[in-house]
Amino acid sequence: MELTIVSETAPLEMTPEGVVQVGKTRVTLDTVVTAFLEGCTPEEIGEQYPSLQLPDIYLVIGYYLRHRNEVHTYLVERQGQANVIQQEAEQHFNPIGIRDRLLTRRNQPR
Repeated sequence: MELTIVSETAPLEMTPEGVVQVGKTRVTLDTVVTAFLEGCTPEEIGEQYPSLQLPDIYLVIGYYLRHRNEVHTYLVERQGQANVIQQEAEQHFNPIGIRDRLLTRRNQPR
């Protein structure tokens, strides 16, 4: 029997908004790489995100390991975008005292 060597590409897709997702799932590259950097094994990542296929997780981690600089640049940009969005949300919806407001609302008679 002869083994056929096939090169496989990482199942990464860019959304119109510029977010890199794994295959046809909503799990982002950020999520997989962050879990990996926090010490999760591919199997543990698969348990946390059952929509991902284990071979795809390995391919994504391999992509990260081969393209660390580009991925880190992308992750820094995404974190900057997240910070801007959080600041905008906090300007519109002040989080200070939200717990007290929610408890007050919950305890009001109906």
